[in-house]
Amino acid sequence: MHKTIHTSRLYELIVQQIEESVLKGMLKPGDQLPAERDLALQFGVSRTAVREAVKALREKGLVEAYSGRGTFITDGTSHAIRQSLGLMIKIGQPCASNHLAEMRAILEPEIAALAATRIQEPHLALMREAVALMDRAQEDPEAYIEADLDFHLALAEAADNPLILSLLDSIVALLREQRIRIFQVEGGPSRGQYHHKRILQTVEQHNPEQARAAMRAHLQQVREDSRASEAHPALSRAF
Repeated sequence: MHKTIHTSRLYELIVQQIEESVLKGMLKPGDQLPAERDLALQFGVSRTAVREAVKALREKGLVEAYSGRGTFITDGTSHAIRQSLGLMIKIGQPCASNHLAEMRAILEPEIAALAATRIQEPHLALMREAVALMDRAQEDPEAYIEADLDFHLALAEAADNPLILSLLDSIVALLREQRIRIFQVEGGPSRGQYHHKRILQTVEQHNPEQARAAMRAHLQQVREDSRASEAHPALSRAF
């Protein structure tokens, strides 16, 4: 039904294909979209890209998500205006990268700590899968970045708090932009992997204090690499 996608703006083409299916009557109001993981397999993309596409479809009023039930095609009459934290930070904010760093420093160490106490094997498996993919994709920016986003998504899901997950979803576009900027910083991917593996280890051990500390160390590394990318703008234009 759907075509496999190969592009750096994956979610936009997912949105386009689903919109076309609605316009052609292949998807009708009330139809349920496949589960997130199934959609990712159908399109050949990451779960993060699928989540971003569903978020965009919700903002367009084409789908509605119901906790515990799934995501359904709507008739367009129940469209509500939804604000994006990413857009709020970008518009009129000259220091968006600093704001993002501060927000992540407040939010993500506590996500890691919660995940360490609540995580179940399915989310651990997703985190291990993302780490393995990043190991194989050190020379493939797109694959590495999507796996990186999926790693943090699985961690947020493991925290088992829908409000936290919504906050993370709202800044996915900013997180992707940040990763694009720092991927070309020399040694950036390998440094990131060191911290990802440390975070995974502490969560596997169900140690909230060490998970919190590991995430703080990772975010410090991200901030340093982000500063390095800003000092050399040509790096961010290389991708």
